[in-house]
Amino acid sequence: MACREAAVAATDAPVAGRQLSPAAGASRRLAAAAGAVASALSALATLLLPGGARAIDLPENRAEGTYHLYKGGGVTAQGPALLVRRNVADRVSLSGSWYVDAVSNASIDVVTTASPYRETRQVYELGADWAVRDALLSVSTSSSREPDYVANAVSVDLTQEVYGGMTTVAMGFTRAVDDVGRKDIGFFDQARHWQYRLGATQILSTRWLASLNFEAVADSGYLGSPYRAARVFGATVPERHPRTRTSRAVRLSTAYDLGSRDAFKAEYRYFWDTWAIKAHTAQVGYTRWFGDRLLADAHLRSYRQGRALFYSDNASADTLYLSRNRQLSTFTNLSLAGKLSWRYGRVAQALDVSLNGAYELMNLSYRDFTDLRTGQAYRYRAHVLQAYVSATF
Repeated sequence: MACREAAVAATDAPVAGRQLSPAAGASRRLAAAAGAVASALSALATLLLPGGARAIDLPENRAEGTYHLYKGGGVTAQGPALLVRRNVADRVSLSGSWYVDAVSNASIDVVTTASPYRETRQVYELGADWAVRDALLSVSTSSSREPDYVANAVSVDLTQEVYGGMTTVAMGFTRAVDDVGRKDIGFFDQARHWQYRLGATQILSTRWLASLNFEAVADSGYLGSPYRAARVFGATVPERHPRTRTSRAVRLSTAYDLGSRDAFKAEYRYFWDTWAIKAHTAQVGYTRWFGDRLLADAHLRSYRQGRALFYSDNASADTLYLSRNRQLSTFTNLSLAGKLSWRYGRVAQALDVSLNGAYELMNLSYRDFTDLRTGQAYRYRAHVLQAYVSATF
């Protein structure tokens, strides 16, 4: 059940319903969509190159193969990821990806309430992008499967350039349905999710751009884990979460070309929800070209959140809702990450190949979640590694 632990430790904000593990969250942030890092590098490279931003265009024909690894807090998750994208008739781009997490779990939740285990999660995604004048319509579907959890989602996004390409407006919607289970006790339930996205990116000058994004998520159904237990006066009881949750997040980010083939980036994100969780994420980064082939990127991220209204490390009363999920507690995460992308060059006169690598070190400290083995506040360090080969054609 590692893939039901929350992703707050590895992502920018808590997620309701199907809560990915720190392993899955961190790995997917770097590799689930194997082209994510490449796309970010490409976008920043465009900012740094003469001419700045360009009109909306279809993504390049691309094939990528990735290996990702997460190790920390007693959890190891690793596996491959593949992505293929192909343009059709200069207006449509089709894509497909496959992602695998082979999880070996002996996290603190497992070792204090159950036995270590191994399981595999596979994610399949299909997408299509359609370019019409200054607009790009994107439709995608994904399916994630593991022994006791199945998640399916459909997304629609629209990106529109206005004011001569100086402003880009984006909006999107995702509908997801999760089947939650625990086969050993015959437990089965369902969770539903609705996500709405709205954002705008503005070119402020030939060197400076900024963006503002808003996200709203509504969840209903079973939003906890049938494997996790809470504590009341030291005794374990099944955790009980509300069956509805609404969350909001706003993010402001900016990038500035420093003029010597390097750029500075900064971002702030604020999250709040109906479970009384409030979270702050701040990030600064620096990107630089070394010659015409090597692009390096580094960033420092700080994450801080408050606890959910019904969270308790060791409750003094058995209330209607009760959880000891550490990702709903008060904690901080300080992470340092670096990425390298090296343009290898032409292969067989048809492929433009690049070699890429990314590493992230995360330090997590929990204020009101106790390690029952030591009696101390829980903390741990995690490592996330990604290596992939990308070829455009």
